[in-house]
Amino acid sequence: MFFHKKETIQPVNVSEAHPRFAQLLLEQFGGATGELTAALQYWVQSFHCENPGIKDMLQDIAIEEFSHLEMIGKLIEAHTKNVDQTEAYKSTLFAVRGMGPHFLDSQGSSWTATYINEGGDVVRDLRADIAAEAGARQTYEELIKLAPDEGTKKTLVHLLTREISHTKMFMLALDSLGKLTDPLFGNVEPDDTVDIYYNLSQNGKDERGPWNSDKDFKYIADPLKSHQ
Repeated sequence: MFFHKKETIQPVNVSEAHPRFAQLLLEQFGGATGELTAALQYWVQSFHCENPGIKDMLQDIAIEEFSHLEMIGKLIEAHTKNVDQTEAYKSTLFAVRGMGPHFLDSQGSSWTATYINEGGDVVRDLRADIAAEAGARQTYEELIKLAPDEGTKKTLVHLLTREISHTKMFMLALDSLGKLTDPLFGNVEPDDTVDIYYNLSQNGKDERGPWNSDKDFKYIADPLKSHQ
């Protein structure tokens, strides 16, 4: 059961309409990193999560993402309202589709369910969710740089902030499972190459770091020689 309250979770105030910026905002309404994608992704993931705490968290965050979709929709509505006769409006997707939000990204491509990244394992899903939040945060950062007024910017900063909050929640959920830094999960045991690092990009100096340290990996400096 869902209930909708007409007030947004944070105020949305726009001082002057900018339809060209509204077209950029479509990225977070009907785009790959947008709020609709996140809301549906986390909601569907919750149905195949057997951990009751993480299931509840996924549903709480999914519903918050629906509220964020509403905020983006209101921003787009405000930035396209009563400007349909302006040249700026006529140069945007709204000239054909009409004012307000649409399930399109900023380039006019329709939203698709292929944007949703979900599977049947909670560890796999939480890792996908961290990546999803990172993508959304990056998009918001670029939108904030271009925001035409302080009211819009304040709303976008709040949305970016919540992406960071959700990332932390997903990371802590993974940590509670002991899988924040453990790459192994599932029921199939890996073979004996699991701790091998192949040096396959031999252009100048070979770089070493934690990702190929002798502590965690057997470093194969010249894979060609090792297979002769």
